[in-house]
Amino acid sequence: MAIELEPGWLYVLSEEFGKDYMVQLRQFLKNEKDAGNKIYPKGTDIFNAFRKTPFSELKVVILGQDPYHGENQAHGLSFSVQKGITIPPSLRNIYKELTTDIPGFVTPNHGNLTEWAEQGVLLLNASLTVRAGTPGSHQKKGWEEFTDQVIKTISDKKEGIIFILWGAFAQAKADLIDKTKHHIIKSPHPSPFSADRGFFGSGPFSKTNDILTSEGKKPIDWQIH
Repeated sequence: MAIELEPGWLYVLSEEFGKDYMVQLRQFLKNEKDAGNKIYPKGTDIFNAFRKTPFSELKVVILGQDPYHGENQAHGLSFSVQKGITIPPSLRNIYKELTTDIPGFVTPNHGNLTEWAEQGVLLLNASLTVRAGTPGSHQKKGWEEFTDQVIKTISDKKEGIIFILWGAFAQAKADLIDKTKHHIIKSPHPSPFSADRGFFGSGPFSKTNDILTSEGKKPIDWQIH
């Protein structure tokens, strides 16, 4: 597990990497590899979200659950897939909502969301790895403890961050966030199983930009090129 974080993140999270749960997590991942199991994303991409979105430039957090478990999909950013890979159903629905929420938005021909990350949108999954073909396989192995600490650290050390929480899993993390100094946008998950129950029409992207503008911050350009 290659731990490469942007210096700002490393400064606020460095203590985590010596804790018992992280030592055990490292051992678990080593055991997975020793058993011949393929892990996604590849090691150099596991902490991608923390390299693409510097701590000092953080504006928005979009919380996912698990990395994609298909070949060449996951690259360390929640909901995002590498170029050349079929756009997954949830991301298709995110794009569909964007076309009605953001005037002039044109659906991209790929699912790589790096452009969002580089504008201050932390695309964070609760678990940062998964066994190939086995969704949820790396849950409750230590990742949630780490990513919960990430959310708490953001809550404690920043102000005015917008947390976009889609679905019950993400919304349960609201307890980690100080609501007196941050913003929370909630709706059902964009998955095909729930998008019609209130994700479509929820307007999370325009709401985010309205908040950023009202606080004198540059809005996010949601258009993916």
